[in-house]
Amino acid sequence: MNTNSHKWEWEGYEVAWKKEESEINSPIATVLIHGFGACKEHWRHNQKVLSKFSTCYSIDLIGFGESSQPKSRLDNDIDKDNFTYCFDNWGKQISDFCKTIVNKQVILVGNSIGGIIALKASELLASNCSGVILINCAQRRMDDKRLSEKVILLNFTRPLLKKFVSQRWLSNLIFKTAANPVFIEQILKIAYPSKNNLNQSLIGLLYKATQRKGASEAFRGFINLFNDYLATDIMKNMNIPVDLIWGEIDPWEPLKEAKEWYSNINCIRSLKVIEGSGHCPHDEKPDLVNPIILDIIQQAI
Repeated sequence: MNTNSHKWEWEGYEVAWKKEESEINSPIATVLIHGFGACKEHWRHNQKVLSKFSTCYSIDLIGFGESSQPKSRLDNDIDKDNFTYCFDNWGKQISDFCKTIVNKQVILVGNSIGGIIALKASELLASNCSGVILINCAQRRMDDKRLSEKVILLNFTRPLLKKFVSQRWLSNLIFKTAANPVFIEQILKIAYPSKNNLNQSLIGLLYKATQRKGASEAFRGFINLFNDYLATDIMKNMNIPVDLIWGEIDPWEPLKEAKEWYSNINCIRSLKVIEGSGHCPHDEKPDLVNPIILDIIQQAI
């Protein structure tokens, strides 16, 4: 079946999502959550395959893809009506989507920051979430709560950094510099070390969303997330199973830390390493990742 595109109104915002129907009447659905700067189409090599055993949804987070891109609100901003780009709000978006649109048990699959959002949504869904799959989940090593791990000089310069990046004119300037196909391709070459599936289609779908009027607002909100949830803090209190899938040579979220999670956090039941891949193994090496996710879905049914 063809993937159908839809729009859903959530708290006054428009949310774009896609659905791939399963031919099997499964009691469980799968929801795919993209990472920073990506969109629902980043699951281009996964969604149809994953619908083999359960209906599969992908969704654009607020600020990305074809979903609304409202003005960002930071803690000290005067305008309180703007949107706070944070894991609580994104987690609620996903939870409400599952309750309103999906309306059945779910397995949440998240890449990068989408992993933390999946974890937050699972808390809100409680018994309606059967499991979470984290693909190179964001480790958030620049969060305030991890400052003790950093060099002392960084701690001293951090207040100045925060003041600068909170300025909309500066975040807009940085975004404008980055929002072009050449820069996007250079970042992707780092994220996709094997270069597999790094093509003009990928560059185009990531570039497209950056050209919308409010695209820079999600960027401003995200780069000012200095004190938000860590995946490890959420998982310490979880009872549902969490499975890790990790690109072996991710330049931003080291495999070493993922192995520490696996060794020390009770809810994590598996860690599958995708050799030769980077930050987005689901797109870089889908032939290796899809069977792992399908196996997890089958176990849950």
